[in-house]
Amino acid sequence: MATLLEMRGISKVFPGVKALDRVNLTVEEGEIHAICGENGAGKSTLMKVLSGVYGYGSYEGDIIYAGETLQMRSIKDSEAKGIIIIHQELALVPLLSIAENLFLGNEVATNGVINWPQTFARTAEYLKKVGLNEAPATKVEKLGVGKQQLVEIAKALAKDVRLLILDEPTAALQENDSQKLLDLMLELKAQGVTSILISHKLNEISRVADRITILRDGTTVSTIDRADITEERIIRDMVGRDMAHRYPDREHKPGEVLMEVSGWNVWHPEVRERQVIADAAFTVRQGEIVGIAGLMGSGRTELAMSIFGKAYGRNISGSVRMGGKEVDTSTVSKAVDAGLAYVTEDRKELGLILDEPIVRNISLANLAGIATKGVLDKHREKKIAEDYRRAMSIRTPGVHQKAVNLSGGNQQKVVLSKWLFTDPQVLILDEPTRGIDVGAKFEIYTIMNELVAQGRGVVMISSEMPELLGMCDRIYVMNEGRIVGELGKAEASQERIMAMILKTVNKEKVA
Repeated sequence: MATLLEMRGISKVFPGVKALDRVNLTVEEGEIHAICGENGAGKSTLMKVLSGVYGYGSYEGDIIYAGETLQMRSIKDSEAKGIIIIHQELALVPLLSIAENLFLGNEVATNGVINWPQTFARTAEYLKKVGLNEAPATKVEKLGVGKQQLVEIAKALAKDVRLLILDEPTAALQENDSQKLLDLMLELKAQGVTSILISHKLNEISRVADRITILRDGTTVSTIDRADITEERIIRDMVGRDMAHRYPDREHKPGEVLMEVSGWNVWHPEVRERQVIADAAFTVRQGEIVGIAGLMGSGRTELAMSIFGKAYGRNISGSVRMGGKEVDTSTVSKAVDAGLAYVTEDRKELGLILDEPIVRNISLANLAGIATKGVLDKHREKKIAEDYRRAMSIRTPGVHQKAVNLSGGNQQKVVLSKWLFTDPQVLILDEPTRGIDVGAKFEIYTIMNELVAQGRGVVMISSEMPELLGMCDRIYVMNEGRIVGELGKAEASQERIMAMILKTVNKEKVA
């Protein structure tokens, strides 16, 4: 197999941070090459160098592609060579059609006039190649995330892609959509397309990758051939140590009931006749991690958001008791005063102000905690931020670093710090480890254990069943807006959880 790409001694420095330190990467023609590493290891930075986002002159080292040394100054230069990157945040225009998105900046035109019949015909061909059965005139905003990801790949094919870079392509996808995307990668491989895959999902990497290169702290640690790929080997090289236990040990010592939700009903904010949550009830005890399992669309996030300040839904009814007393959670500030905190599943859109520094993000939910007679105390704000930086092991040169410049795992620690500063009794965590690596996950799990050891309660919503089984003392199972079962740690299993979900689905079909 011939070498298609070689990156030699790539180094990249940002203010205060050396993101890449003489990284080497070799990719063979026609292979799927995975890149793994903890958040902040340099994976995305390396791919931005390759794709021209960070142009020639802003880094050190050489890029040899198809036998030619490249000096790309922009994405346009890399695309001209057939190097196409699909970022984790998709770059589609929602109000334009699929066809318009596919050929945006690459229009099928003669003398400046777009040939629409040919544009739609070619779009249909590319959509067929990626297995997407949608009309070319369909607006992208009408598509789910999984289908939008396929549109991005079709867009790459329209640019005569030779080397396709996918950065966390399945992070926001359901299991079925993830499998379809991996199948498509294998089909493209059979057609001669070379791919570089960045992913934290080790089972997906093990399924499709021919080789894996592992980065740690901006340096190349190892490249592993397919025959030698194991999750244990990947984890050891990523974090620099063996992880005999994915989940930190914790002694289960539940105390009194901290929080009790009963008769909780929520209606859709726009579709008046649709009930989203129906008569939900659950409890959380001191020193306990309670999980909520369910498929996408089961109502887990809607339940959490509606409880926390009625941030979702309308005609909300039911009661919330904290320490046996009914509390008012009708606004976010009242929910915080009652002892609740909610870490959203979307940290970038809803959890952080990305252009603000860490220090400002941490204090944002509790400005009263850094104020004296209504005046913010900047010195106290900085001290508290520094305390959380040390306690949470937030990897950053300083607390005045903007949140946008942090890795996903460190961003999540900032969001956690923000809500811990409000001193909650019950912390609701919605997909707390989504899009972060195994090392950062372990750190988040450890923080959760420390919280419950202090007598607090944690509600954990997660799409990863092994994570729920590994961390939770009890698990509630949701389906179609209802809590359909409860399992203790000893009796919980993936099979039993799915059986509860499927049982209710079948009941509904019969009805």
